Amino acid sequence: MSALVAFLHHLAAFTLVAALAVEFVLLRGELTAARARQILMADMLFGISAGLILLVGLARVFHFEKGAAYYFHSVPFIAKMSLFVMIGLLSIYPTVQFLKWRPAVRQGQAPMLADDTRRRIRMLIHLELAAVTALILCAALMAKGVGYLR
Repeated sequence: MSALVAFLHHLAAFTLVAALAVEFVLLRGELTAARARQILMADMLFGISAGLILLVGLARVFHFEKGAAYYFHSVPFIAKMSLFVMIGLLSIYPTVQFLKWRPAVRQGQAPMLADDTRRRIRMLIHLELAAVTALILCAALMAKGVGYLR
């Protein structure tokens, strides 16, 4: 069961990264109704995968792996959780902007997107991707027991 839960955790993590990459790439070109719909779907997938990462990750911490006492004394784990929260906070602005597009997309119209808003959203998604990279480093350090405070 532990291996299955680990698989689900990793699958959700890869899905989150893919969804962010899709958003980043789709925001480069002309914003059409179809492209906006794809971005909305990618952002929904991002949110679902983030929720699954959190739920499955907490299940791993408390029920399937080394136990909460171990993880809460691990500097990389604390950094990893902090980065996860930071990624969530960074994602708020893009998601709010994307949700504003829904009425236009439902009517088959391309939403309005000012150049400065597009740049801001892309910068935030870029920061999220960088934070995910740091989070993966923390996960590797944590798995090897680096930074464990006894």
